[in-house]
Amino acid sequence: MHAQFLSIAADLSPALQAAIEHNGPIELAANQSSPFPDRLCRAVAGQQLSVRAAETIWGRVVASADGEPLMAYFARVDAAVLKSCGLSRAKVRTVGAIAQAASAGQLDATELSQLSHAERTERLTMLWGVGQWTADMMGIFYFGDPDIWPEGDLAARKTLEKLTSARRKTVLTATRFAPYRSILALHMWRAVDTALPVD
Repeated sequence: MHAQFLSIAADLSPALQAAIEHNGPIELAANQSSPFPDRLCRAVAGQQLSVRAAETIWGRVVASADGEPLMAYFARVDAAVLKSCGLSRAKVRTVGAIAQAASAGQLDATELSQLSHAERTERLTMLWGVGQWTADMMGIFYFGDPDIWPEGDLAARKTLEKLTSARRKTVLTATRFAPYRSILALHMWRAVDTALPVD
């Protein structure tokens, strides 16, 4: 796959090829070490925040639960407590909606894993405050779907633009890497994390 990525990238941009070559082969591995509703709430908490800020806020949220299962905790906790941890009013409302859906049996990971990404996204975005970006992150990192291009992720999109052309839509560029667009996204995030020059 890595050789295929390098070949495709070479047709698009020397900078993109260099970034992928610098990264080396990347494998996508699903991480289901915690319950799906918990991870969904964690993704919501991290929306539009830096990784460090998201980790700090989520750490406060988990600490405030004091060992209580998070879905039970979110279903009963006063909103002011979660706000004091750093969650916005909208995010407090969203984690409450997720807890309610989990209690109703609507967020079973085994069931959701049988759906296509589009079907799962439709299901998840019915929850208040859960959008395409969150569904994409869960698809990539929780379910390990190999062919998701997270167009709504600013870091992935801007990095691909810089490595190719701002005049070409990143959705079209990413299509060249189907059915492994999630791997392309991982390459873009790694390019940012390793401070690889992209200009």
